[in-house]
Amino acid sequence: MIVLQVVPELNAGGVEKTTLEIAEALSNKGYDSHVVTRGGRLEKDFLRLGTKLHKANIGSKNILSLFYRINFIRKVIRLHGIQLVHARSRAPAWPAYYAAKAEGIPFLTTYHGIYNSNSWLKDQYNSIMTKGEHIIANSNFTKDHIINKHKVPPSKITVVPRGVDMAVFDPKKIENTKVNELLHAWKVPFKNKIILLPGRLTKWKGQLIAVDALRYLPENYTLVLMGDPQGREKYKGEICSKVAKLNLKKQFVILNHQMDVASAIAAADIVISTSTDPEAFGRVMVEAQAMEKPVVATAHGGSLQTILNKKTGFLVPPNDPGALAVGIKKACAWCNYDGKFARSRIKAQFSTQNLKSKTLNVYKQLLK
Repeated sequence: MIVLQVVPELNAGGVEKTTLEIAEALSNKGYDSHVVTRGGRLEKDFLRLGTKLHKANIGSKNILSLFYRINFIRKVIRLHGIQLVHARSRAPAWPAYYAAKAEGIPFLTTYHGIYNSNSWLKDQYNSIMTKGEHIIANSNFTKDHIINKHKVPPSKITVVPRGVDMAVFDPKKIENTKVNELLHAWKVPFKNKIILLPGRLTKWKGQLIAVDALRYLPENYTLVLMGDPQGREKYKGEICSKVAKLNLKKQFVILNHQMDVASAIAAADIVISTSTDPEAFGRVMVEAQAMEKPVVATAHGGSLQTILNKKTGFLVPPNDPGALAVGIKKACAWCNYDGKFARSRIKAQFSTQNLKSKTLNVYKQLLK
């Protein structure tokens, strides 16, 4: 099996992590793994697996470069005997689709997110993610959206939830010294309750809602934002300004992206997701439960599938700082929380191993 995945960049994010996990699955089975991408900080991880990277600005939205990008992918297909093309994002999916079609090989997409659409033209742009022989949806919520929005028959869609690496996100493997180092770096008082909100800094992730919720919490509660602004310095400034305006600087820490997410989760008391728009899946909530931590998330999107309300976490209404604060207080005071149950459920339903085996099964079906 020779598979080509197409993804804009290889920086940190759910799409990139899933691409890496499938590259690893292919490598472990002795299959050839290729990726067309612009590149990024995860390049070395792919190369270590033996994945062949073909670098180009494949995620460009410049229509004038479309034919160049199509021909680039066609050359990769012909040169390396690619048997299947798997696209994971809209902009690179367009040239990948036409290249696969021209070369007569199967084209597959993973629908990673709920794409915004406010016009017929945007609908047409988004529709590329449904044009392949098959579609992978990363949650039941995403599958329902595809069916309702694009009128795709259910038989054309396979739900493959994003996976968490249970070996990495294992509380028994986190060293106390590493946790202590993080707490020292964050300058959080030892007795404070730490509320961790991982995720790139973008408005729909709801960091401003979390800051608002902090007003309703005691002074010994600290909010830690951990995520890459990805050029959104203006939004980062807006967050910091709001913290200053509400006089919450002593209860607030903002970090850039951290590679060791598992240790950061271990250092926290609870992990939250405050998205104002539905998350298609929400990997962080799964990772936190694998680490046996209570979670609080807005009650929409993938969280409805990954969290059992009042058993593994609390679901609260979106855009409601007061309700979020109540959920945080409950989670921090949850004396009978069963972290081992949360972890075992994640292992059974949302592990990386499930993701890998289900995705490779889709590949095999398409290549029959």
